[in-house]
Amino acid sequence: MPNIKSNYERFRQKVYIIIYGTSTKAGRLFDLILLGLILLSVLLVMMETVAGFDAKYHFELVFLEWAITFFFTLEYFLRILTINKPWKYIFSFYGIIDLLAILPMYLSLFFLSSNVFSVVRSLRLLRLFKILNHPQFNSQSVQLKDAINASKGKIIVFIYFVLIITIVIGSVMYLVEGKESGFTSIPAGIYWTIVTLTTVGYGDISPVTPLGQFIASFVMILGYGIIAVPTGIVSAEIAKRSHSSTQHPEAPCSGCGSDDYPTNTRFCPQCGHVLKN
Repeated sequence: MPNIKSNYERFRQKVYIIIYGTSTKAGRLFDLILLGLILLSVLLVMMETVAGFDAKYHFELVFLEWAITFFFTLEYFLRILTINKPWKYIFSFYGIIDLLAILPMYLSLFFLSSNVFSVVRSLRLLRLFKILNHPQFNSQSVQLKDAINASKGKIIVFIYFVLIITIVIGSVMYLVEGKESGFTSIPAGIYWTIVTLTTVGYGDISPVTPLGQFIASFVMILGYGIIAVPTGIVSAEIAKRSHSSTQHPEAPCSGCGSDDYPTNTRFCPQCGHVLKN
């Protein structure tokens, strides 16, 4: 009996390293296979909605989807089997996503006419975040999250400013153009302003008066600047944090007092003095 338990524990350890290990060769290979199956599964979901393709290759699509579902099912139970706290995984965000990745095919056996499950299967794309849970990607995601958090106040103020502009311009266009041009209400004018500011331009509502067209031209030009502002705010924060992470502001050079040097530099680039890291 002890030998059986020992073999079981060794099996759990090996499977755990493969499934959860990102630094091992087997773990990386497993993640690549998982990545390929997720992308293939989402592609199959999309192709099932193409009537001509589904009619011609329906059997092949169903077979591949069941094969992928079987793999995900096996992976789901192996994750529960090998982890020390299975309930913590089951009720975690990624645990719920893993469960949603396998349920649609089994539920489709009882609800044959429902197309909702095809859409639910596209949630498998969320599992890509778990596959990319690598230290290199984590550091980049943390840097981006910190930059967004630092820019949150500026972005909120900017969005509030854009909201005010949208309401004002939408109200003005309602007064200038009127119902004859399709601006039947202030909300309709606000809708047109949002569509124009974002440079989408559906064309379902358009100004016909010279003043309205002049305002529309101003809104179009304004839209290009508005789109660039949030990107610039976040980019500035990322650049600031990237610069500060490669400097030594608390440990300036004892020779010249400069603190503008990379973290791994042994000699000051300004005076050549030996740095104390």
